[in-house]
Amino acid sequence: MHAIRAALLAVATCATTAQAQSTASAPPRYTLEQAVAAAGSDAPATIAASAAIEAAEQARIAASRRPNPEVQAQVENIAGSGTFGGLRSAETTLGVAVPIERGGKRGARVALAGAQLSRARIGAAVAAADLRLQVTQLYVGALVADRRVAVARDQARIAADALRVASLRVAAGRASPLERQRADVARINADAGVERAERLAQAARTNLMRRTGIPPGAPLDDGMLERLPAAYGPTRPAAPSGSLALAATTADVAIADAGIRIAQAGRVPDVTLAPALRRLEASNDTAAVFSVSLPIALFDRGSARIAQAAADRTRAEALARVAALDIAEAITDAEVRAANAAIAARTAAGPALDAAREAARIARIGYREGKFGQIELLDAERTLADTRLAAIDALADYQNARALLERLTAPAPTPETAR
Repeated sequence: MHAIRAALLAVATCATTAQAQSTASAPPRYTLEQAVAAAGSDAPATIAASAAIEAAEQARIAASRRPNPEVQAQVENIAGSGTFGGLRSAETTLGVAVPIERGGKRGARVALAGAQLSRARIGAAVAAADLRLQVTQLYVGALVADRRVAVARDQARIAADALRVASLRVAAGRASPLERQRADVARINADAGVERAERLAQAARTNLMRRTGIPPGAPLDDGMLERLPAAYGPTRPAAPSGSLALAATTADVAIADAGIRIAQAGRVPDVTLAPALRRLEASNDTAAVFSVSLPIALFDRGSARIAQAAADRTRAEALARVAALDIAEAITDAEVRAANAAIAARTAAGPALDAAREAARIARIGYREGKFGQIELLDAERTLADTRLAAIDALADYQNARALLERLTAPAPTPETAR
């Protein structure tokens, strides 16, 4: 008894060691989160969004600056006639012109630049969300393509077995040569299906590699497709308010509001103060000069710019309402699509697939024993293949719909998280 226990313990230890070595030598499995992180590190959209934020930050700094003063120099009474010939009666004036902004122009500029900075930060969040959706779709597409290759190879193997059985039946005189010919055609079509599936899988992996850098032969998280909700029944539709999808239009309205403030501030004329010092060449004396300039709102009173800004604001608000309606419809469609795909996947990958497998198994046994004809066998195999592909498509459809729903309902970044 002790010897038997020792032998069993040794076998178990060897099996555990072999499994650990196999796990240690297995290539790393790339998850969806890793793929998204790899794609976002140097994605052109991410770089462009970061550059837009940097530009908006610099624009806000520039908007907070006051207008620069001007140095003015003027020489009068030179190169004339009589006593004004040459430089004998010259009057040289050197001064500084200091513009004084009125009407809150600087505050309005800063408010507009701040609204544009918020819009740039929302644009970066939108770019990151769009990139995640694109990578998810590519990732799911690669998983689906791999599974389709597996189905095609299984069908090719089954078709080869059916051809072998048909050849034996013909050789034994139990079937006509037409049966073997029909099985050969099915085998040829199945082999062609493998080539097509492998080509599509290679293209899907190549596209995923372009976005994420994941090698085409690297293993992916195949179990992701199987992650379905425990129950997917009627739910209260998600509201688009406060979502990232509407944040951009809300920011556009804020920019339009700041544009109205800019136009209103522009109606108040600025004052330019110009203190200067004048030197009179004839007497070698100096004197102070002080001037004030104020534009006269005679032809342009700024009403057209205010009306233009108000129209832009009305347009931005209308587009925001249109976007809210479109996003609400898209959310409803995505919820229905995800729910239906989950039901279809649970059915196709569960009872329907089990029944199709059992029917194909019975048909193969009956065909080998001469109880079923070739037509019944081909029909059962075709039903099994269609059910497997339907299950794969339903799983992919659910994952894509779920990713789209997450994109549409993602919360807008707060001022703290957007920094």
